Amino acid sequence: MRDKQVDIVKNISTFKQNLLAWSMQFDDVVWLDSNNHSQKYSNYDAVLAVDAFTAIQSDYENAFEKLKEYQSIAKDWIFGYLTYDLKNDVESLGSNNFDGLEFPDLYFFQPKKLFLIKGNRVETLYLKVVQDELENDLKVIRDSGDTYAKASKSPVKIKLRIHKDEYFQKVNTMLEHIHRGDVYEANFCQEFFAENTTINPLETYNKLNEISKPPFATFFRLGDKYLLSATPERYIKKEGNKVITQPIKGTAKRSENEIEDKQLKAELAKDEKERSENIMIVDLVRNDLSHTATKGSVKVEELCKVHTFEQVHQMISTVVSEVEETTNPIDIIKSTFPMGSMTGAPKISAMQIIESLEETKRGLYSGTVGYVSPKGDFDFNVIIRSILYNETKQYVSYSVGGAITSKSIPLKEYEECLIKAKAMREVLEN
Repeated sequence: MRDKQVDIVKNISTFKQNLLAWSMQFDDVVWLDSNNHSQKYSNYDAVLAVDAFTAIQSDYENAFEKLKEYQSIAKDWIFGYLTYDLKNDVESLGSNNFDGLEFPDLYFFQPKKLFLIKGNRVETLYLKVVQDELENDLKVIRDSGDTYAKASKSPVKIKLRIHKDEYFQKVNTMLEHIHRGDVYEANFCQEFFAENTTINPLETYNKLNEISKPPFATFFRLGDKYLLSATPERYIKKEGNKVITQPIKGTAKRSENEIEDKQLKAELAKDEKERSENIMIVDLVRNDLSHTATKGSVKVEELCKVHTFEQVHQMISTVVSEVEETTNPIDIIKSTFPMGSMTGAPKISAMQIIESLEETKRGLYSGTVGYVSPKGDFDFNVIIRSILYNETKQYVSYSVGGAITSKSIPLKEYEECLIKAKAMREVLEN
């Protein structure tokens, strides 16, 4: 079905820049970049999928069943996203908050053209219908520079959907739920947005990626809708019979002073509140994985390990399981969705409280982008630290959140949100 060609490229960083710029001519684009992080479970350094041959778009109703059917018919690589609001397909929940972005709840496509990059090796997988375009495409990519058009600069004026005093009130309401025993932990998010605003999506993504250099960076385009993501978090991956999930809970700022930076990292590693947050989500994730795991195969490979990124230190755990060969890949995703790090525990109560307190429909924020391979393997990230853009509506948005537990102090939670928002705000406000 796909013809494979392998090329060795001398200057891979230039090739990657040119490749992403070349992709701007297509309406369907998924770019995934590890930024050379040496991840234990990474198959590729970067992946580009463009130009839909077939596609599926759906609201949340029966979305996972529709995706399952699409994946079984395509029997090919499919790339796309699941929004957070597919929680309404998994449980009897609703999403009635304001939505300024209007992304469909689910979108996947079968790309005509696919590039898999590892080291300086570029593997191209083109469908036969476009195979005769490969040599010319590679020539154009090698010879091109930054060929995308520069957008006219309009000042980006960021507004808050929830102001500081209201944020404190809402966190205190969340704490009342926790003290009553309705929930142990819940991830509470707030939106920052700009209206009547035009940005250059590729230029904005490149700046955000340069600041953050995360291991799961994503550029996504669906027509006039864009995701520019500097996410550091993997949601879930399947490789053969092994399933891996790596929730993040626990954040500390970086310092330019090396001694202070090491101290901040060490403090995060032993912070009681951050560790308890992380362990609660690990328990939730273990339970989620057990729905499809073979008996006794759910294990915690790494607990509360602190990893360092350009902007922040993060506490990450790794939980793994084994599944039967006959287990459908979409069923594995459905049984763990939405990811525990973006909901809370118990999951359903947390999602109900989140919906009542947040002002914005999350949509693609705290959803996931990734792919399923022809063999049924997959890899998906968590959409955080991301800018979302509806070009037609001229609406720009980014959201940040944090886990609220009994030990939470509203002011500290607010300050953590501002740390997480820093890179997006810098990029947009220049």
